[in-house]
Amino acid sequence: MKVLVAVDRDLESRLALRYACHLLQHFEAAVDAIHVKVDVGAILLEDYDIPFLKPDYRKKIEQRAKEVEQAIADACEVCLAGKVPCAPRILVGDPAEVILREAEDGDYDLIVLGCHHCSAFKEMLLGEVHSQVIHHATRPVLIVREMRNIHRILVAYSGSSCDDSALEFIGPLLVKERPEITIMHVREADREESLDFAEACILKGESLLKRLEHRPQNKLVSGNVVEEVVREITLDNYDLVVLGARGFGKSGRFNILGEKSLQIIRRITRPVLLYRPKM
Repeated sequence: MKVLVAVDRDLESRLALRYACHLLQHFEAAVDAIHVKVDVGAILLEDYDIPFLKPDYRKKIEQRAKEVEQAIADACEVCLAGKVPCAPRILVGDPAEVILREAEDGDYDLIVLGCHHCSAFKEMLLGEVHSQVIHHATRPVLIVREMRNIHRILVAYSGSSCDDSALEFIGPLLVKERPEITIMHVREADREESLDFAEACILKGESLLKRLEHRPQNKLVSGNVVEEVVREITLDNYDLVVLGARGFGKSGRFNILGEKSLQIIRRITRPVLLYRPKM
């Protein structure tokens, strides 16, 4: 598995790198820790800017890149200690565009982003880079707000083919860790879903994970999917939440489903794997 971790000099992105390496420590994988620095040549200063500030601005950007490179190298030591290959890389350009392009061109299997822990308490608006990546990525995206050992996982499961693929993605990844996995299905009133259908749906997810050598727990509730999933995450001590992307960026009814996943991401502080089948 090839993993791209976007890093900066802030603590959150380095935690994201540590979390990714912890997740992958018993799986055959390689990590590229990528920092995207500003392309100074592409920055057009306004007419009223003072010309002699330009070299100083360039110097600050280069200095920041060197600091980040050292921070990445230090963080990679954590991965290497856990036997996960980790290579630091510095690229130039618009961060979101470079991350998306690099993930596509490099055929990565997973993108990892760090994100501020505290901002979720105010139902944060995702930063521009995060927003662009989760909307336009053509592969799974892991959003990390805090470092947690992975003992308990919650899968918000609708029974869709995307959610089945998410289970097939995490199953082999965690088979040696054997964390406690809870499959949660929410019967939404506006979907007029029968109890028989809901029970069959969650048993399908359970059967899939059992074939992958896990012993999941099931949880079936009724209500609003966003409120119920957020409540479950808030009240219980999960270390990772798995969501299907459910049509981000697509038209028609899929926009509604995608918005629900986005609302959940905004309202929780736990690491989230937003699963979208790799294209």
